Amino acid sequence: MHLAYGCYTIYFSRRSPTFSSAAGSVASVLFCNREIAFHARTGDVVSAQRVFNSIPSPTIVSWNSLLAAFSKYPGKLQDALNLFDRIPKPDVISFNTLLSCHLINSDLLGARHLFYSMLVKDATSWNTMVSGLARHGLINEARELFLSMPEKNYVSWNAIVSGFIQAGDLHSAWEYFSQAPDKNDIVLLTAMIAGFMSAGMIERAWEIFDTMHERNSVTWNAMIAGFVENGQAEEGLKLFRIMISAEEVQPNSSTLSSSLLACSNSSALELGRQIHQWVSKFPMGINRTIGTSLLSMYCKCGDLESACKSFEEMPVKDLVSWNAMISGYAQHGHGDRAINLFGRMKDGGLNPNRVTFVTLLSACIHAGLVDIGMRYFESMEEDYGVKPCAEHYSCVVDLLCRAGLLKKAVDLIHSVPFKPHPATFGTLLNASRIHKNKEFAEFAARKLVELEPRNAGAYVQLANVYASMSRWDDVARVRKWMKENLAVKMPGYSWIEVGGAVHEFRSGDRLHPYLELIHKKLNELWKRMKDAGYVPDLDFALHNVGDEQKEMMLMKHGEKLAIAFALISTSPGTPVRVFKNLRVCGDCHHAIKYISIIERREIILRDNTRFHHFTNGKCTCGDYW
Repeated sequence: MHLAYGCYTIYFSRRSPTFSSAAGSVASVLFCNREIAFHARTGDVVSAQRVFNSIPSPTIVSWNSLLAAFSKYPGKLQDALNLFDRIPKPDVISFNTLLSCHLINSDLLGARHLFYSMLVKDATSWNTMVSGLARHGLINEARELFLSMPEKNYVSWNAIVSGFIQAGDLHSAWEYFSQAPDKNDIVLLTAMIAGFMSAGMIERAWEIFDTMHERNSVTWNAMIAGFVENGQAEEGLKLFRIMISAEEVQPNSSTLSSSLLACSNSSALELGRQIHQWVSKFPMGINRTIGTSLLSMYCKCGDLESACKSFEEMPVKDLVSWNAMISGYAQHGHGDRAINLFGRMKDGGLNPNRVTFVTLLSACIHAGLVDIGMRYFESMEEDYGVKPCAEHYSCVVDLLCRAGLLKKAVDLIHSVPFKPHPATFGTLLNASRIHKNKEFAEFAARKLVELEPRNAGAYVQLANVYASMSRWDDVARVRKWMKENLAVKMPGYSWIEVGGAVHEFRSGDRLHPYLELIHKKLNELWKRMKDAGYVPDLDFALHNVGDEQKEMMLMKHGEKLAIAFALISTSPGTPVRVFKNLRVCGDCHHAIKYISIIERREIILRDNTRFHHFTNGKCTCGDYW
């Protein structure tokens, strides 16, 4: 028989009490050591200490396992030092673990002192020091230490190559990679892929990936995430499909998060839904990271109800999840739902952070809740201890502009305790366009140009203000100013997903294979819209041409072409989701209201500011965006 006390088991036996007690003691210590190691891996220091304290005679493995728990995350250096001093006979593992603890707590002085005082150093000691110095930006010191190593293994080469990549020195990273004895090492190759991707050198990364004999999930993740980060979401999704079909490795949480981000960026809702179905059947299920990525994907692809469902089905939600859902409501103009969700979050015991208030203020902006937004801003520091930063002030400027208080907005910009964010002036410039205030438009545009002289947005918006007033000489002057500063205008385009394929349209598009059918549908719509009372707003045809030509130019805007294509390609009654890289023009916004009535469809349009939901001739933005 036996009695259990903590992890320790006391054995009783009629036949061989001494042997059974000894064997039981060894078995119990081994079991406890495994328990401590498990808690150390998960960062649960309290449980690790509880198990450790239940062992009457800890072994060196017990001491080192608990020391590892203190070294998992920053903030436990003093506890680690106190424990280390109690170890009867520390071994090289003890020293290496403490060295790691110094480095994770950014105590470089303590790390150097410990490293150079160690009488016995193994390869792990050297590797820990090299990687730690590199992580803290001391790449030259890391290089010197690497060169003085008595023996190098594959971890040593990975540490120095990764260090150079982190420092942005790809030339040196490649030089040391070329010297490595095993150039087929999967970790080393993956590090180089990540390095080339971070530098925008996609072809070099692909060359390495394509020639690898073996790839793991980290390798695939580096490529997929690299495509997404470099604005090539569709290529990332193609690679994800190849990964699934190749069955070389199973995707993990990082793979799925990167792929869902790619779906968000390319508005590939159907593929996002497929990934959702696929991951639901996967053994690992939907964890917090994947759950948050899913709801963000649904929000950004215009399917708010699926986002809500994903959020509510998450068994455990962290602050990132709550912020993502509040942000989703904000993007779609559901200010009341965002505020209610914020209340639920607080009731659940979570404290808001900087991001929470950015999303909350954005929700108030998009829903026109000016007074409520101002109250949240004023309560940030006093009630929640969150000090407002440039992003929050930019939101307040937007709130004031929405209320038509442009003078107050300008006064606030002058009074902020730090340099305003460029977005602040962009907000003021857009409000000045809506309210046709030339003075503030010029002020905002000049400030924007000072901050971002090659960003064409300020010039374009100011030119649009002048064009709406038919001040063509001023339009020409702004375009000349833009040319002198070498600012390049980003071409506007709209896109839509139909049958799993993304179709892109530019203003006056001449390339789409179904252009004849699209124009036929547009002409039919144009007649029915005019019969219903639609009058084209020629102020948004920003060229000095005749009215008839202006009307033709407006009819062929990218978002109208995309909607016409959707109407001839999808079943009646289904929602239409269109995406645009720039702000939707006023005439298109006006026209889509009529189209939603005529076609009896919900039309969801995402521009670079927010989502617009058009139903029965009304838009959720309340005509302010």
